[in-house]
Amino acid sequence: MKALVLASGGVDSTTCLGLAVNKYGKENVIALTVAYGQKHTKEIEAARKTAEYYGVEHLYLDLEPIFRYSDCSLLKHSDREIPHESYAEQLKETDGSPVSTYVPFRNGLFLSSAASIALSKNCSVIYYGAHADDAAGNAYPDCSSAFHNAINEAIYQGSGGQLKVEAPFVSCTKAEVVKTGLELKVPYELTWSCYEGGEKPCGVCGTCIDRAEAFRLNGVKDPALDR
Repeated sequence: MKALVLASGGVDSTTCLGLAVNKYGKENVIALTVAYGQKHTKEIEAARKTAEYYGVEHLYLDLEPIFRYSDCSLLKHSDREIPHESYAEQLKETDGSPVSTYVPFRNGLFLSSAASIALSKNCSVIYYGAHADDAAGNAYPDCSSAFHNAINEAIYQGSGGQLKVEAPFVSCTKAEVVKTGLELKVPYELTWSCYEGGEKPCGVCGTCIDRAEAFRLNGVKDPALDR
């Protein structure tokens, strides 16, 4: 059995990559990194490094043109500033809408594209790193259990029962993701989560705040901060 893992270079997807390699062996795992017009390439570089670390085949797909009409603050053509506050604080201002760093239907597009590639590469399962903290409060609706169940069913039916989608952390907190990764000795020192593309993580964007808290709750220092 072969698995394709959506690999963004961050904590969650790299933990998924570690899980897949541990379960199927590196020779049966493919990492797929998707560009979407983000403001920096740090996460793409991190994905390449983590794929090299695990010794898996690494594919790259550019979906930037699809997002050209979005004004999401993560995209390089947007003039909106990336919020420097927690997702909980951001959600107080959205009136139930996703946060400004929500890229429109990104996981849906990534998984649909990945399904075609996975089938062509004889994979039976796709892994992606959605977790409960990202879905909370409708911050990222395409990280929710409801979305996962729907996209899994669509891909399973659309592939004639050949392909399933797994989100092993969809009911977990980010701290639980990190706990699993630490047990698997995932190379978190190679990962990148920050929405800013600076020399070091900014420490104040939503994903930096979530990442720091996840490592703190596990009683360890984030190894990426030492590089």
